[in-house]
Amino acid sequence: MTTLAPSTLFRFATAGSVDDGKSTLVGRLLHDSKAILADQLEQVTRTSRERGFAGAEGIDFALLTDGLRAEREQGITIDVAYRYFATAERSFILADCPGHVQYTRNMVTGATTADAVVVLIDGRKGVLEQTRRHLAVTALLRVPHVIVAVNKIDLLDYAEAAFRPVETQVREVTTELGLGDVHVLPVSALEGDNIVERSARTPWYQGPSLLELLEQLPAADAEDREQEAFRLPVQLVLRPQGGLSPVLLAEEPGAAERLRDYRAAAGRIAAGSVRVGDRVRVLPAGISTTVAAVELAGVPVVEAAAPQSVAVRLVDDVDAARGSVLVAEGAEPTLAKEIDANVFLLDERPLVAGARVLVKHGTKTVQAVIDEIVDRRDLDSFAHVPADTLEANEIGRARIRLAEALPLEPYAVSRHSGSFLVIRPGDGHTIAAGTVRG
Repeated sequence: MTTLAPSTLFRFATAGSVDDGKSTLVGRLLHDSKAILADQLEQVTRTSRERGFAGAEGIDFALLTDGLRAEREQGITIDVAYRYFATAERSFILADCPGHVQYTRNMVTGATTADAVVVLIDGRKGVLEQTRRHLAVTALLRVPHVIVAVNKIDLLDYAEAAFRPVETQVREVTTELGLGDVHVLPVSALEGDNIVERSARTPWYQGPSLLELLEQLPAADAEDREQEAFRLPVQLVLRPQGGLSPVLLAEEPGAAERLRDYRAAAGRIAAGSVRVGDRVRVLPAGISTTVAAVELAGVPVVEAAAPQSVAVRLVDDVDAARGSVLVAEGAEPTLAKEIDANVFLLDERPLVAGARVLVKHGTKTVQAVIDEIVDRRDLDSFAHVPADTLEANEIGRARIRLAEALPLEPYAVSRHSGSFLVIRPGDGHTIAAGTVRG
């Protein structure tokens, strides 16, 4: 058996006001890091030429990310565009989020699982209302790292005197919001300054380029392994018995006998790590047992950690069905039937007190009732305003009563165990994303 090295995967999202250049920055990042296929680049170059794009390289980099027809026609981002690329240092999942106020919920979707958020600011305009809104959402979602890219520095003659006042504005807002790890850098998405390579045209800036920073920042999952206790929401129980594939039986004639009594709880580790011999508790049953084996893609390993998907075999024959959670013994979360939560509205229809909903936490879905809408967050002033209804794109505080107890933790303690979805029972539509208040 072997111990697996930690993953180098890094997730980040982009955000910012309309026309700040998010899609252009993402396209430039992909282009300059050699993450664009030749045929795609040729097509984008041809389309840019047909539209008379007059950039230095004749390429409209935004076309590399804006995939919807409406986005291309209007020159805006509407949906979250996910892109995957890799450098010699690590692999990336990138979520290019919309800038319009009416698509704030899409920004929430993209940032929820992010290790970092890159917030763009037009250096000529400074911090705007939507900039404050996106930084507030980033703070509420407790995204570990914030990168503020002051874009269009080329239109400001690469002047330090134009950059510093914007940097001061950013520091004031991020301090007010309690954001900790904040990096501010001058960039030109159109010209490529400080995107992949450090620019000679900003000698007064001594920090890393955007890509260098993304390669250096620690992923949240790495921090989870050190700081959080083990959590594994069970997705299914593996019990092969007679249902083995003909291929496996042909390759291993004795597989049927070997797997006759095989049973394992399978799922994606949400937090922490697990080793063979660890004591764990199965919730909500509350039964303690010992880890007999840990397998990754059928291969026995000594240890596995978030966010790996594994099969865990237990010494005792306990009921660990879908919806159960395996947790480290001695570090169990509280089983609760009430939630005091921050709620991010994702639906066009309002959320009101008394609404009957479903709450999905990990792999478990339970019936629930919205007991009370406490207030909503004014994302312009950051004040809490009394409210009895939450509308689309609004963020507020609600109290939710559950039909069954769930293993909940404050979101400040765990972004995984402290988050959930609110679902409409009639059509299965996701109403809101929620985080447990501490």
